[in-house]
Amino acid sequence: MLRQYELVDLVKSYDPDADEDALNRAYVYAMKKHGAQLRTSGDPYYSHPIEVAGILTKFKLDSTSIIAGLLHDTVEDTDATIEEIRDLFGEQVAQIVDGLTKLAMIELKSKDTKQAENFRKLLLAMSEDIRVLLIKLADRLHNMRTIQYCPEEKRMRISRETLDIYAPLAERIGMQEIKTELEQIAFRELHKEAYESITARLNFLREQGSDLVPAIIKQLEKDMEEGGVRASVSGREKSPYSIWCKMQKKNASFEQLSDIMAFRIIVDDVAACYQALGIVHSKYHMVPRRFKDYISTPKPNGYKSLHTGVIGPENTRIEIQIRTQEMHEVNEKGVAAHWAYKQGEKTAGKNFRWIQELLEILEESSSPEEFLDNTKLEMYNDQVFCFTPKGDLIGLPVNSTPVDFAYAVHSKVGNTCVGAKINGEIKPLRTILKNGDQVEVLTSKAQHPSPEWDRFVVTGKAKAAIRRYIRANKREQFVSLGEQILERTFKGENLEFGEKGLVGVLPNFEAESVEDIYAKVGEGLVTAWDVLRAVYPSYKQSKIGKVVKSFKVHGFGKSAKKTKADPVQIKGLIPGMAVHFAGCCHPLPGDRIVGIVTTGKGVAVHAIDCKALEKYATEPERWLDISWGDAATSEVHLGRLKIILANEPGALGDLSNVIARADGNIANLNITNRTMSYFELIVDVEVRDVKQLNDIIAAVKAVKVVSYVARSS
Repeated sequence: MLRQYELVDLVKSYDPDADEDALNRAYVYAMKKHGAQLRTSGDPYYSHPIEVAGILTKFKLDSTSIIAGLLHDTVEDTDATIEEIRDLFGEQVAQIVDGLTKLAMIELKSKDTKQAENFRKLLLAMSEDIRVLLIKLADRLHNMRTIQYCPEEKRMRISRETLDIYAPLAERIGMQEIKTELEQIAFRELHKEAYESITARLNFLREQGSDLVPAIIKQLEKDMEEGGVRASVSGREKSPYSIWCKMQKKNASFEQLSDIMAFRIIVDDVAACYQALGIVHSKYHMVPRRFKDYISTPKPNGYKSLHTGVIGPENTRIEIQIRTQEMHEVNEKGVAAHWAYKQGEKTAGKNFRWIQELLEILEESSSPEEFLDNTKLEMYNDQVFCFTPKGDLIGLPVNSTPVDFAYAVHSKVGNTCVGAKINGEIKPLRTILKNGDQVEVLTSKAQHPSPEWDRFVVTGKAKAAIRRYIRANKREQFVSLGEQILERTFKGENLEFGEKGLVGVLPNFEAESVEDIYAKVGEGLVTAWDVLRAVYPSYKQSKIGKVVKSFKVHGFGKSAKKTKADPVQIKGLIPGMAVHFAGCCHPLPGDRIVGIVTTGKGVAVHAIDCKALEKYATEPERWLDISWGDAATSEVHLGRLKIILANEPGALGDLSNVIARADGNIANLNITNRTMSYFELIVDVEVRDVKQLNDIIAAVKAVKVVSYVARSS
């Protein structure tokens, strides 16, 4: 553990103007507040914040960060308060410590929710000051270094969280050293056998290649000298985790990997980088598709370097990375290498584009879990780089589409996207983009996000925006439907219906507005009779008779009117209303149908004689009068048949041939009973309407091997 004077000396060594008095007071304050508290390892608890501060000094952080690192657990784990810290150490330290304080007092339903909620808080805090993230990473790193003292279940959970969230965050801000060590420890905990196997093979290679690596370095230095480039060369071994990831991705064995060793050539300036690259490529055979220029197109975290694969000295296939010393500093230390507040300014995390995108996802996600899923998508991404027509560079994950590109440009561009030109040619929106593509997004004010897009977009930002629109659109549908249902129910009982009465019962339904009540009724989460009894608690409900088979919901017919150019499948619904066909009766165009408002799934379409309707007999407010629209027969529907078929060779073939000749398609077939002489089958057939199904039934009846056929529910 660092002693007080050692920590102060470390900070003063790179920041002579650091506030020595404040550093000393923070050190003593942390020790005093944590007092006799112990860690799981048995060490004094104050050793943890001191070690966190020590990690931060390796990245030469300012004294404000070091002080916040010393105090980061005091508010959560001791009787210290933010106000006290503000009085003693100033506003900036207090804000950072407040941002780092966990949501320990909030009761959440699950560990996943807690993880998601903590990550949401971390994002908001680091959007105000990126130093929150830097200290959080140092905190996690020290916890991982001592994770062996935790119970196994906790070790697994923390290690998975580290790989899912903190290592990608470290990578995003270029903290390569922290990222690598976090991955290494988490990998060792989660995949112990794989870690030990790869480590053993690396040790063996190290012994075997003890002469090879120095020989390659010596030859590369000689090559640079002969080419007139001043350079230093070093060898770097890939980490066990990155090797394991590559083995998984390429489905390759350890022996099949050729770039376990990488060699770095550090030169004076950018021009020398390309000169060194020319020397390497002129002397050694380049491995195809292994060259990457991250100087002209840096990674989102600011990483710059030239990468190439060659058959190098000693006839060995190697990877070579060429960069300047300044690039090397940024590549290893990320934002810690060049931030603004070293000159006394505060660096807001929202200045970073990727944090802005995560904040947009946060605004558009409906729950902490959805936010966490979408941000994981945003953080894990092997990149492709595409260009706008103006030449601006957009970095996207592999397998991105023009819709992902549109949302990366701006949410409004994504929401109104109708098409795209890729390298001047109009292409489908689900086209996979490639490195170097120039993408022009075509937009229309009349366009809205399509639910279909959610199936092929890959960026978290695009998914969050599309799902937000779908949720908002569904809510509008449920609000309108719920209002219609309530109005009909109230008027049917000769009771006054109005928003004034609903405002008084908002707390009964955990609603913040009258629209919330409408939406819950429309979605089927609350019944109209629940609302009626809440508004008129003394009212005695009239006896409900048998539900008639002919009724109207006022306003629905009008809403559903369409022109011939815009045919509908179901009449009597609000346009775009969520609808599904009941699996209990498989209604077909030509059947008389009824709509039932269901919980969370919109309207279920049933055949009017479906037995399942009996359970809704006392809830007439959930029934909707609907009918088949003009477009119904242009869609494919499932008709279900029960068939008894002779158990003899060729019987199934004869049956399927007859159905096919009647233009039907077997979607599913289930044998419900089998004897020596016959099969009982349930067959789902894709048809246009009830007439086609009846034609198929007639044709099947004529087949010699069929003894029984009828429509089944």
